Amino acid sequence: MLRTIKPKNARAKRALDAREPKEVEDARTAIFVRGTHTGEVVNNVMKELMALKRPDAISFSKKNAIRPFEDSSSLDFWAQKNDASMFLVGQSTKKRPAGLVLARMFDSKVLDMCEFGVDKFVSMSEFKTPKSTPGHKPMMHFASELFDTHPRYIQLKSLLMDFFNAEVIDSICLGGLEHIISVSVAPSSGLNGATGLSLGDGQSSEDLSKLPKVYVRTYTVRMLASGTRVPRVELSPMGPFLDLSLRRSQAADPDLWRAAMKRPKMKKQDVEKGLGKKRKNLEVDELGDLRGRVHIAKQDLDKLQTRKMKGLKAGPGEGDGESTEEGDGEDEGSKRRKRRKSS
Repeated sequence: MLRTIKPKNARAKRALDAREPKEVEDARTAIFVRGTHTGEVVNNVMKELMALKRPDAISFSKKNAIRPFEDSSSLDFWAQKNDASMFLVGQSTKKRPAGLVLARMFDSKVLDMCEFGVDKFVSMSEFKTPKSTPGHKPMMHFASELFDTHPRYIQLKSLLMDFFNAEVIDSICLGGLEHIISVSVAPSSGLNGATGLSLGDGQSSEDLSKLPKVYVRTYTVRMLASGTRVPRVELSPMGPFLDLSLRRSQAADPDLWRAAMKRPKMKKQDVEKGLGKKRKNLEVDELGDLRGRVHIAKQDLDKLQTRKMKGLKAGPGEGDGESTEEGDGEDEGSKRRKRRKSS
């Protein structure tokens, strides 16, 4: 564990302040680590995933004897030293060939991990198509309901979103949308959303052979003229193409997950705009205006007080509900007007 360093000058203080928690976090830095035994497939996969992740990627050239599910102390040390929050560990063994471990960190500690095997890999070099510019933020597409219902795939979706996500942006420029990463799941039947929970040793209580494979595809986006303001979009395969099978997974510790999901205190103007914690009966419309709904009890209109207005006062005989002739009413009304004029 690294010791706490007290800054000696303003430059060191700015560097330490940059590592402090922020309301809007910076882009996540990912470290690519090779295990003691890696094959050609694992090396090529990590190389091309790092090309998609640049410039927020750090590659360790040396091999490391690391087993994340058994001992994660090395990941904690590297995360604190390099200010990184994501890890991709490549390891190929006889029992688990062509394996990749995707780990997420919080406060320099392992939050959760997921391991999957590479069943098929198609490199970028096999597609003679234009490639995206390094550093551009990709679009993510998840094409399966399991990413919203099954716990294993919910975790995988969250990990991939954090891994490929870059800086938080306020507006989108169509020219900057150069590539899209599509993640889909093979057709399956009979999967229960309550299965797949992790045990304490990192092993899954579900039969891994029943879990469908995950297909990762990367395409470049071409925007062509359509005669309207909305361009016509075409997708061209860019690579890499990956067929992944889920293996082991480790869920986050409840206390650590609760601390990671804790949000800072929102500013007054953000609360008024409807950001942060959702409040009851309050919503923000498409124009950004805050609208509220008020619920009141049913009113009895028969007891409504209206006698303060002179035009709504009941005349003689009207309060008892008795009907009078029009002539009598006009005479009495004219008498009252004469009295007011004389007074």
